[in-house]
Amino acid sequence: MTMTTAGVIFVLTLVAAIVVVYKPFGDYMFRAVSGTKQSRVERGIFRLVGVNPAAEQTWGVYARSVLAFSAISLLFLYLFQRVQNHLWLSLGFDPVVPHGAWNTAVSFVANTNWQSYSGESTMGHLVQMAGLAVQNFVSSAVGIAVAVALLRGFARSRTGQLGNFWVDLTRITLRILLPVAVLGAIALMLGGAVQNLSGGTDVTTLTGGTQTVTGGPVASQEVIKLLGTNGGGFYNVNSAHPFENPTSWTNWLEIFLILLIPFSLPRVFGRMVGQNRQGYAIAAVMGILAFASVALTNIFELAGHGTVPQAVGAAMEGKEVRFDVSNSATFAAATTLTSTGAVNSFHDSFTSLGGMMTMVNMMLGEVAPGGTGSGLYGLLILAVITVFVAGLMVGRTPEYLGKKIGSREIKFASLYFLVTPILVLVGTAAAFATGNNSTALNVGPHGLSEVLYAFTSASNNNGSAFGGITVNTTWWDTALGLCMLLGRFLPIIFVLALAGSLARQAPTPASEGTLPTHRPLFIGMVVGVTVVLVALTFLPALALGPLAEGL
Repeated sequence: MTMTTAGVIFVLTLVAAIVVVYKPFGDYMFRAVSGTKQSRVERGIFRLVGVNPAAEQTWGVYARSVLAFSAISLLFLYLFQRVQNHLWLSLGFDPVVPHGAWNTAVSFVANTNWQSYSGESTMGHLVQMAGLAVQNFVSSAVGIAVAVALLRGFARSRTGQLGNFWVDLTRITLRILLPVAVLGAIALMLGGAVQNLSGGTDVTTLTGGTQTVTGGPVASQEVIKLLGTNGGGFYNVNSAHPFENPTSWTNWLEIFLILLIPFSLPRVFGRMVGQNRQGYAIAAVMGILAFASVALTNIFELAGHGTVPQAVGAAMEGKEVRFDVSNSATFAAATTLTSTGAVNSFHDSFTSLGGMMTMVNMMLGEVAPGGTGSGLYGLLILAVITVFVAGLMVGRTPEYLGKKIGSREIKFASLYFLVTPILVLVGTAAAFATGNNSTALNVGPHGLSEVLYAFTSASNNNGSAFGGITVNTTWWDTALGLCMLLGRFLPIIFVLALAGSLARQAPTPASEGTLPTHRPLFIGMVVGVTVVLVALTFLPALALGPLAEGL
């Protein structure tokens, strides 16, 4: 069997698996977020934190709850890292330096999990488990909760209530993320991933020196990062490490876990608005963009564009031989199409056009299917922009799911879209203007790509790294931390403001002039708007970087 044939089978089985779980898992998540009964554990948590589960919140209160929870989480995680040398299971590591602790705290609270450090030689077991892994759960739950609040805005009328953030956060964590994480961890352990709490070490002689490898709770942390579409890994080489991703089979499973929740959330959307076909339409947009990206990334990598790859017959530099080129390309596409950021190969070693695709995936806004929750609400924002453009073309007030898209709504949608391009382009320009691009390993177009990738990953809360650039300096940790913080929470505020505006509206009956938003025409329009907006915004930067390198 050729590498290309194996890669095609690999992708098709993933597609089949996602199609199979779309309806049952989507229905399960719908019941989890819309049910009224509380479990004993949930009731205990609500009493402990003083939350009335029956009380709902306006968009402003919901947003303040999100920000307050995230601010407390950020402060706790920062302090946790700064005092880790005094903690149990610290493994003798020193406290994390202030700028590194800031960057890491922001990264995990913002569901980015960008790592400017080597995990196995910087963080003790307790910080990894009780700090970073906990944020893998709750920061993912925050994204889903915000998406659910937006869905309530579409589904409800004449009310300012969008649900209760604390109830949503608790239910999503306990009913969705935890159960699937347990099952996924067991599956990874069966595949050979390590799960222990050993403080012992294995010492291997390497080129005249030694390398200390510390055991730890790898399997459970691996599945948490994937399920929550987080990129933080126990080991510095992330999912390329055989302890985290031992075989081609576990590689398939990890990609499936990355895509599971984001691709199933459109089913929740369809159920909540009472039109399953609307969910299918959004899922179709995600699927078209994702399939095109996976196909192009594989084509560019398998073609081996470049003098050296063509000479040796494959672009294998930076890739694990147990995954080959195609499976590495598929993983790279999946991890950048979502906000995962986990890697099983070094994207810096991809061909110029293959590396460009990983950036384009993030520049799309990570909506195909995107992160847990953030992918769905990002694509719904693009759907709102699409119906607004369509309404202008035919000269009538735009409507989406019975809600008018007026000046207030389109302002929130536009502000949402503008946040990440501003952060990416201004951040990249600032790095060059201040001379901090000198930490890039390369010069010329590839050096620009390394800097551009770093800010694209941080601002879109992806967390993957192109490699070849040193980012654990005070300037880089501060700049990327600000991008992660603003890139996460400014869009959330605009999404919740839009949800509140939609929820207060009275329903608008459909008429002959209403644009059907479940048909192929609308699906094609959303795909077109997404691609065109990205092309207009980022094409000049891409032309100076990966496109110039490819030419």
